[in-house]
Amino acid sequence: MLRLTDQQLELVDASVAAREAPTRAELVRLALTESARGIRSRPHPRVTGRPWHWQHAITPQPSAGRRTELARWEIAPGTGRAIEVRAGQILRIEQIEGDQCVDLNVFSLHDYREFMHVGRTRTLHGLNPGQGDFLWSAPPRERAMMYLLTDTAHLNDTLFPRCSAAMYESTHGFAAHTNCADIQAEAQREYGLTPDDVHDSFNLFMATRVVDGRPEILRQQTGPGDHVELLALMDVLAIPNTCGNDIMGTSNYSLSPVLAILSSAARADVDAVPPLRAYDSQRTPAQFRQPHIRAERRLIRDPHYVPDFPRTPIRLVDVPVELSPTDEAALDAVGPGARADAAAALRDVLLSWWVASHA
Repeated sequence: MLRLTDQQLELVDASVAAREAPTRAELVRLALTESARGIRSRPHPRVTGRPWHWQHAITPQPSAGRRTELARWEIAPGTGRAIEVRAGQILRIEQIEGDQCVDLNVFSLHDYREFMHVGRTRTLHGLNPGQGDFLWSAPPRERAMMYLLTDTAHLNDTLFPRCSAAMYESTHGFAAHTNCADIQAEAQREYGLTPDDVHDSFNLFMATRVVDGRPEILRQQTGPGDHVELLALMDVLAIPNTCGNDIMGTSNYSLSPVLAILSSAARADVDAVPPLRAYDSQRTPAQFRQPHIRAERRLIRDPHYVPDFPRTPIRLVDVPVELSPTDEAALDAVGPGARADAAAALRDVLLSWWVASHA
């Protein structure tokens, strides 16, 4: 007997409806067979959402010709700049001398509580996102905010947090030291944001790796002219800052200026963005049960609160499955081992196969 939650069973039934197998039990056997012999890729049986035509928000619409430069700034060591980047505009961060790490925060211009989520970006694009990847906003919005159009250095990091004043004091005894947390806070102050609004940084031009489960900073190799170009898919406030860390090798123990260039995109730039979809689960404050931003910092319990968690209580469903000796041998070969009973092992194989098969 296989026991699944009602949510897990939805995936199984979707596969049966898509004729991947005639019955639930046969789908389980298919999962066992392919897990032992090789998993075949299949179309996802539950395509949801609708096309997101983010390009429609571009005003004016891009021309077929070249880009038009709108502004440029030199960002000095120890400083940052808040830059409005409208949908269809490109922010280019360029090395002047080379080897300078740059931290980046991104907020929606129309709702600052929609901001870039480094964790979501890392999950979708790996530890070192690069050209062809997106910067995603935090749940419950989870929208693509910017597109990495060009990346000549291939040295972007999502592992390390921004350096901070407390880090330099606690580790090295500095009463004051240039640091990304304070640089970001000062640059964001121009738009009324507070130090609490600074979020985890997307680290441009930062060489990192993971060794034995721990992240390490490596010496970077970027030269003058190396750059990253970010195409805005919505109106955003982008805040690049030159990393203030001259104690560790983030910028090869040197602090240098970088160039920020704002341009309107050409039609070819916009057309380079892969298709995106919009989903009902990408919620905005209009769908929040509590849509108001708190002014009071102290937390006080709502005495009238009644829990209303989605899709609860979880319902368990028994699915009869009879295994042949061949099936049992396959389960022994590919299952999670002696720590799981047969039913749990079968569930493990089925769901891991399902995700891998429909990736």
